Amino acid sequence: MLITIPDVLTAGQVAEARAALDAAEWVDGKVTAGYMAQMVKENLQLPEGHPVAVRLGEMVLAALARSPLFMSAALPLRVFPPMFNRYTGGGHFGTHVDTAIRATASTGQRIRTDVSATLFLSAPEEYEGGELYVEDSYGAHSVKLPSGHMVLYPATSLHRVAPVTRGARVASFFWVQSMIRSDADRTLLYDLDMAIQRLAVDVPGNPAGVQLTGVYHNLLRRWAEM
Repeated sequence: MLITIPDVLTAGQVAEARAALDAAEWVDGKVTAGYMAQMVKENLQLPEGHPVAVRLGEMVLAALARSPLFMSAALPLRVFPPMFNRYTGGGHFGTHVDTAIRATASTGQRIRTDVSATLFLSAPEEYEGGELYVEDSYGAHSVKLPSGHMVLYPATSLHRVAPVTRGARVASFFWVQSMIRSDADRTLLYDLDMAIQRLAVDVPGNPAGVQLTGVYHNLLRRWAEM
């Protein structure tokens, strides 16, 4: 399931993040890449634990907590602390699959990467190239979103970032360990949740809404890993 979530950050928050990131010192993005990914990764990152990354990461996490769409789509159990990258001057990331298990630098806590997330901090007109290409059983998709918008997709997907030939593509990226390990099961629950919400608006008070809500929670109770 590939889901676009608009306006995760406000225009003011994006401006604040960009000002802090533009003044920060970046390092080679290969520092967090696995053995195979290092051979196809050409970008810059803020180091894990960098004060700017920590401060902006807390901003992103607070915004996610306020997003019903993120909660419904990801069903998060744990969220890896948001990181930040920059592509410019031909920077790119070739086709790869994200590492299955990640450990946070600050605590060493391990999370399983079920869902990958990219939160765009550059407007599309600021750069050329830099599209995120995601391939999975649902097909191949190109993603290039307005600043403040985010895309979620299965971490099991093959994906890549096209070379940036003009300007700079700045983004936050992170992973989610979901309460629901299977992408197919998460998709089913998401579709059911969306149907329940539409029913509540279109036919308020319909008893079917209570029944469907019960089905949703009983499936969540059956499948959730805590």
